[in-house]
Amino acid sequence: MTQERFDIYDDQQQWIGTAPRSEVHAHGYWHRSFHCWIVRDEGDTRMVLFQRRRDIKDTFPGYYDITAAGHLTAGEQLQDASRELEEELGVRASFDALTYLLTAEQQLQGHVRGVPFIDREISSVYGLCLNQPLESYILQASEVDSLFETPLDELLALFRQETDVLQASGRRAQVSALKPEHSVVSNEVHFNHSGHTPFTNTSRIISDVRATDFVPHGTEYYMDVLEALKRVQGT
Repeated sequence: MTQERFDIYDDQQQWIGTAPRSEVHAHGYWHRSFHCWIVRDEGDTRMVLFQRRRDIKDTFPGYYDITAAGHLTAGEQLQDASRELEEELGVRASFDALTYLLTAEQQLQGHVRGVPFIDREISSVYGLCLNQPLESYILQASEVDSLFETPLDELLALFRQETDVLQASGRRAQVSALKPEHSVVSNEVHFNHSGHTPFTNTSRIISDVRATDFVPHGTEYYMDVLEALKRVQGT
């Protein structure tokens, strides 16, 4: 399988070429990414959605993270990046429907299954208010383990260290390997050939969530993003 290639940049954010994903993370080349946080309004409460990364990911497997995010491939423009919403969550939204929040430069590193990585990203961060339940999302099985939501103010309090733990409600995809393509599941969402997994009618899962369970984008990143999400207009 051919690896994705990313545009890479120097410390002054000047383009210096392209490189495959594994090389980008092995050598710590700067590259660009797209983040989109989804919120929904439940009465007077604004809920924020976040995903749990699959355990097979090459960076921060099993951590909680942005609702949908991804790298820009070589030659791709930021306006094309809203494809991540459809790929990961089955959400079709035009780039114009998103609200720009901020740009973050992040340098993350760690080890996964004994392999070190250095992840230097220039991330454009957006918000989207989408008033639909978790059950309506279609997960990309190769990327997303589960999808959770919690009141935005509670998640903000967690990163402000005003509380140590919160409870988040989520849904995990349950798929039978015997289900053929295009078979119907209980919530009338269909399987498709792109690796997406519909939610079933299994009950919600409740998880205790701590700040250290999230990808370490940095406390400032999370606080700034969550504050900015308060101003995203509903649809």
